[in-house]
Amino acid sequence: MVDSNSSARRVAGVTVPLFSLRSARSWGIGEITDLPAFSQWMSESAGIRLVQILPLGEIAGTETSPYSAMSAFGIDWLYLDLDRVADLDTSPHGLREALGGDMGVAILRRARESARVDYEAVRFVKQRALQWAFMRFEREHLGRGSDRARAFEMWSADERHWLEDYALFRALKDARKGEPWWKWERPLRDREPWALDGARQEFARPVAYYKYLQWLAHGQWERARAQLRENGLEVMGDLPFMVGRDSADVWGNQKEFRHDRNVGAPGDQFDPEGQDWGLPPYKWEAMRANDFAWLRRRARYAGSLYDRFRIDHLIGFYRTYTRPLEPRDARGKLVEGAFDPPEARAQLAHGERVVGAMKTAGLERSATLVAEDLGVIPEWVRASLQRLNVPGYKVLIWEKTNDGAFKNPVEYPSRSVSALGTHDTDSCVTWWESRDERERAEFAKIPAVRDRASSLTAHWSPAVHRALLDAILTAGSELCLLLMQDVLAVRDRVNTPGTVGPMNWTWRLPGTIETLRSTVSYAASLARVREAIRAAGRDTR
Repeated sequence: MVDSNSSARRVAGVTVPLFSLRSARSWGIGEITDLPAFSQWMSESAGIRLVQILPLGEIAGTETSPYSAMSAFGIDWLYLDLDRVADLDTSPHGLREALGGDMGVAILRRARESARVDYEAVRFVKQRALQWAFMRFEREHLGRGSDRARAFEMWSADERHWLEDYALFRALKDARKGEPWWKWERPLRDREPWALDGARQEFARPVAYYKYLQWLAHGQWERARAQLRENGLEVMGDLPFMVGRDSADVWGNQKEFRHDRNVGAPGDQFDPEGQDWGLPPYKWEAMRANDFAWLRRRARYAGSLYDRFRIDHLIGFYRTYTRPLEPRDARGKLVEGAFDPPEARAQLAHGERVVGAMKTAGLERSATLVAEDLGVIPEWVRASLQRLNVPGYKVLIWEKTNDGAFKNPVEYPSRSVSALGTHDTDSCVTWWESRDERERAEFAKIPAVRDRASSLTAHWSPAVHRALLDAILTAGSELCLLLMQDVLAVRDRVNTPGTVGPMNWTWRLPGTIETLRSTVSYAASLARVREAIRAAGRDTR
């Protein structure tokens, strides 16, 4: 039974990477300005009031995962809508000139027509066009001290706490053909003040270029957020647990990270050896000494971008599992690691300080924090989240009793986020079709759907779709998230953990937002979602 006292706060959202969005204008990847149009479509067609996206940070040139960003701050310039860049002429003639002729235009066409995100093509055409736009901005604005130049300089000054290191790091990386910062000449590696001052002068132009890209991206983001707010819609972001070793953050804050260990995960019943992620652990003693100043800045920045944000791998903020920098022994096996802090009592006290600090910093920007508490999590961590009043996750496919029965979603705590799956799981279509008869029978016992058990056949059908939607949307959780694949009832997935390949992090909508609005089969799925949201007592206004 739905709690009527919380009905005004009961919201349904959709999880979709920004790169997956697709419009008639976009250049082969989802763009910032696609977000309001997508959100409005979801609201009007499905009653969905919130969009959750994956991290926005700039990924390295050879990467595709949004969890492999070069900075915890900033927005990847690949998401810029170049039609909205005032310094770029996007007429056919202007584009041909900016893209270097017919070859560049052909690459743009390839990117737009690709069924998946073609990062190489998108990066090529957007980089060329943005370099052209910056030349014009230099000539017509920076060189003349125009109003736009003053706006750029004021924004850069306001964001200097992260922007200065980020832009200089990017300029130095380019000049050294991507070489990691720990291989730079010692004065720059160690951030000697005189060396930094010299580099800022030597690379003033590329530093200004990277600031310009961020100025454009944040301007577009602010306008997109304003459109969402006008329509009463929310956006939820994702804050990864760690940052990459070769990142502006680690280079700029070396005393806050360990350089002798890697973050990973201990072995469990699914992966006895455990994992090594090759990421630098936080130096917790240094962070505790300054009251987690860098994590507070990071959470405050996330709060400036989103209405809510998820902190990934929550358990790592209570106890970080680390291994030596060379994590494998002579036989190629992962060596045993250790938790930091090592004891449960210290882990609890430490984790509550960290999460409390990040929650407070987010609230300074009116953004609420959500904890990704999936996987092997001690019960005392979930009790801690309750004390901190931070919602955790309830993923239906994993919420089972010891004998394999599904827990009743209606009994999920209101201060939680419910979901059928995550961006790392199969869509609900694939999940259902891959279940055995016993598991489907157990699902049919969930109170919200047991009156239609006879209609839940092994084959996917509208009846199965509606049953899955009813099961999760009637959950007690204030927020329920549906994968975009589950909204459209398609089999695609975003990522398969433990694999590397072109099928990960490249999924695009099966058509543009404009065409999908009028596609009959998808319209039927969206209507089913809307009916289920309304029946569950969630806000569809």
